[in-house]
Amino acid sequence: MKVLITGSSGFIGCHLVRGITERGHSVLGVDVDMPVSRPSGFTFQKCDILDPEQLKAIFLEFEPTHVIHLAARTDLDEKADLLIDYAANVGGVENIVDAVQSTSSVSCCIYTSTQLVCRPGYLPQNNQDWQPHTKYGESKVLGEKIVYKHNGGGKSWCIVRPTTVWGPGMNSHYQNFISLVEKGRYFHVGRKLLLKSYGYVGNLVHQYMKLLEVPETKIQGKMLYLADYDPISLRRWVDMLSAELGSGSIMTIPEILARFGAYTGDIVNFLGYDNFPFNSFRLNNVLTEYQVDTSDSEGICGELPYSMEDGVRATVDWYKTLKNH
Repeated sequence: MKVLITGSSGFIGCHLVRGITERGHSVLGVDVDMPVSRPSGFTFQKCDILDPEQLKAIFLEFEPTHVIHLAARTDLDEKADLLIDYAANVGGVENIVDAVQSTSSVSCCIYTSTQLVCRPGYLPQNNQDWQPHTKYGESKVLGEKIVYKHNGGGKSWCIVRPTTVWGPGMNSHYQNFISLVEKGRYFHVGRKLLLKSYGYVGNLVHQYMKLLEVPETKIQGKMLYLADYDPISLRRWVDMLSAELGSGSIMTIPEILARFGAYTGDIVNFLGYDNFPFNSFRLNNVLTEYQVDTSDSEGICGELPYSMEDGVRATVDWYKTLKNH
């Protein structure tokens, strides 16, 4: 198996490169950022997926049998221009589809989208029932539409929508979150368990690997949510992180008090201080239970290798190592 991964230098991409090469397959990474490591079996080409000619040349030279498309702009900037600033998520997808279609060696492509093609709490009625609430989500809807329009480039294909993915290597936003937990500055809001479909990155790698390995007829044209099959309680997850960090118990505050603090944050943001960390948008995301249907993914990918406890231990070990360097 020869696997081309776009976005190979990102959080998920790095884990996928390691997981796939450890199984003895060749991987070519494509990214605008240089990789942090180069395991045996891995090669790299610096390329912007908005450059269709360079992208096609890379495909034709490497002759991949399988493609995993991850490259995207993933931040939530509501001041951004949808088609200009999020071009990688729209025009970039168009270029990937075209490269897949033009490369005879490709038998299968996995197109990575996001759960945010639907707003938190919304239950879609079918795979093309989209309800985004952010510019990022809108851009990924446009990307999915391109895949459907061109039948994935005429090869076997599926769309996957990872949920919130966590684990070693998380970006600075989540590192700051763990730091707040460690320092006792994080607080629970209300007493609800707040069940959410999250995915530990090690389990996500397992799911991608299974999608590469199963008969292509099992995934053809499907949309699959990628997450741990059992939703986690946000309260329990944070409590486990705190315990593993050696921090004290997490304080709980009433929701009405949190709402007041969030409204204050809204005013501060309105006055131009965009980096203020707490506002109504973030509070609503925390308080909205968000569960997705992973039954199709479970049927294809089978049992996941890591428990939440495994993931928490590995994440805290990584965080402590990072902090000490």
